[in-house]
Amino acid sequence: MNKSASPAGGFKGKRLLIWMAALIIGAVLGTLGINWLDELCNFIASIYTRLFKFIAVPTIALAITTTLATLGTQKDTGKIFKYTIVYTLLTTLVAAVMGAVLYKVIAPGNLPVEAVRQGAADVPQNLKAISVYDHILAVVPDNVLLPFSSGNVLSILLVSAALGLALAALKDSANVQILTKAVLGFQEVLFALIRALVWALPVGIVAFSAQLSAQVSAGMIVGSLGKYVAVVLGGNILQFFVILPLFLLAGKLNPFKVFKGMLPALLMAFFTKSSAATLPVTVESAEKNLNARPQVARFILPVCCTINMNGCAAFILVTSLFVMQNGGMVLTLPNILLWILISVISAVGNAGVPMGCYFLTLSLMSGVGAPLGIMGIILPIFTVIDMVETGVNVWSDSCICAIVNKKLDDENSAAECSMSQEINATNLQ
Repeated sequence: MNKSASPAGGFKGKRLLIWMAALIIGAVLGTLGINWLDELCNFIASIYTRLFKFIAVPTIALAITTTLATLGTQKDTGKIFKYTIVYTLLTTLVAAVMGAVLYKVIAPGNLPVEAVRQGAADVPQNLKAISVYDHILAVVPDNVLLPFSSGNVLSILLVSAALGLALAALKDSANVQILTKAVLGFQEVLFALIRALVWALPVGIVAFSAQLSAQVSAGMIVGSLGKYVAVVLGGNILQFFVILPLFLLAGKLNPFKVFKGMLPALLMAFFTKSSAATLPVTVESAEKNLNARPQVARFILPVCCTINMNGCAAFILVTSLFVMQNGGMVLTLPNILLWILISVISAVGNAGVPMGCYFLTLSLMSGVGAPLGIMGIILPIFTVIDMVETGVNVWSDSCICAIVNKKLDDENSAAECSMSQEINATNLQ
């Protein structure tokens, strides 16, 4: 465990009060209905979102590159990667299954045909079905700048991993050692910028909160799809407050302590609706507040923000079942099991950006010929859904990071204890 983290970096009472006060102030400002104030809050919220998106790309690239460059030949790297993949698939699968169970229990009914026809007007046009090959090709870059200019997190992950492994393989080269130190130095500067942004974030929270409050007051967010909304949000809430805490308890961790430490990242995720934009705060919170080792946090969290999409898996499954049911498909158990698998695979390949799950589901439904008008009806309430599911995604990333960090600490402690016992036994002989 990283013992060098300063207690002052923790999310202590004073800082918590400041964040809560910012939320309340923003909520009040948003209900006033003052145009110039709403425009100002939207402007400030946009600035903060842009800044964190700007930092997110180099954070992913440098975190993966430096981790693999410095640890690529050590045994812990394989363990970290293995545990990350296992817990990602487990939590994502459980989220999808939970969504399927709630769907059968709550049983949303079909929408009126006229409502579906009207909703078709709100569906984004010129959408084509995306095949598995298209998804793979989108990840493989054809020039060095494209992944970074387009913000394609999967491509960035691929390029960064390749670069990190190359640096690790050539670690005996004097030139490569200089290059590795330069990359590590750049990362230190980046994290200094991240700490400055986190320090100034209460201003952004006021703006984000006011923005949401104004939207609710204006009636832009409505809950006309009762049972469907109950299934989507209910599955995410259960995943957040029940399933993931159970994973933490199984890993011998206190869920309340982990939640408190990761609260800055969870709030940021809720308002930005982007796991990738939240990544700088997630890494900072894990290292400072949970004392996660940098080599663990800076490897796991960038990977998880790309592939660990619990909330997205639940949304894809429930929405696909709802749309297909309205299209006349009989939802048999084999069909549901198939779509659980599809939702897990799709969520793993989805980008951690606002509305990423919506457009991915829209593409899937277009591919099976389902009535897309329902996606237009869902669109007005997707803002709230997107906020909640992004919060679940980042919470799941945080839990996996905490669990893997704890497992490695326990394994290293057990190994040291065993070695000490062997040495004592040898000395006695």
